Amino acid sequence: MSLTTGRGPLAAKPAGRFSAPVPANVSYLEPFRRRVRATKDGRTLIDSERALLLHRPGQPPTLAFPSEGVDGLPTEAVADAPGYVVVPSDAVDAWYEEDEEFFGHPRNPYHRIDCLRSSRSLRVEADGTVLVDTTDTMVVYETALDPRLYVDPALVGVELTRSQLHTYCPYKGTATYWNAVVNGVVLPDVAWSYEDALPESSPLQHLVSFDDQKLSVFHDLPGAD
Repeated sequence: MSLTTGRGPLAAKPAGRFSAPVPANVSYLEPFRRRVRATKDGRTLIDSERALLLHRPGQPPTLAFPSEGVDGLPTEAVADAPGYVVVPSDAVDAWYEEDEEFFGHPRNPYHRIDCLRSSRSLRVEADGTVLVDTTDTMVVYETALDPRLYVDPALVGVELTRSQLHTYCPYKGTATYWNAVVNGVVLPDVAWSYEDALPESSPLQHLVSFDDQKLSVFHDLPGAD
């Protein structure tokens, strides 16, 4: 993400602007100077230090490998990098950068997360019931995304129960979702937290954020242009 999705510089609606026109559908390719391995059924099918990281419009980063180093897997040729191919992420059982397994897509070197203690206000309501009303917040500034507020669950005035839903972020970790019990009614999956946050996002651990598509969320964060 970052360069080509969200509000990144090569996304459909960038946050800023270039000083000169940029051709449509530009991709950015760069050497990925890490050892990348892929395993399936206990066998290593890819082991490369010559991968390219592809930044394509509207897509997360993708790894491409020299075609001669890929055998027995489905591939897609890379038009902008002759001799390189992309392997579908689900064609193997596991992917590794060095000896660390990664999921979904490789981490983007241009993606950054800043977790800052803040006194910005957050008020969350559901059908007239206040769930949160505080200025004791943490603001998360994440590359190419709108800023978002998190709070200590102790500041939530209603019961939160753990949902079965989980999602994964390569930069923050696995998100646990929470239901809110409001006046005896369960509102599903209205909040999430990172119970085992990745090191770069460790200040977020156990804090919760609320879905502004499902609840009324009021804050004083800077808005998008």
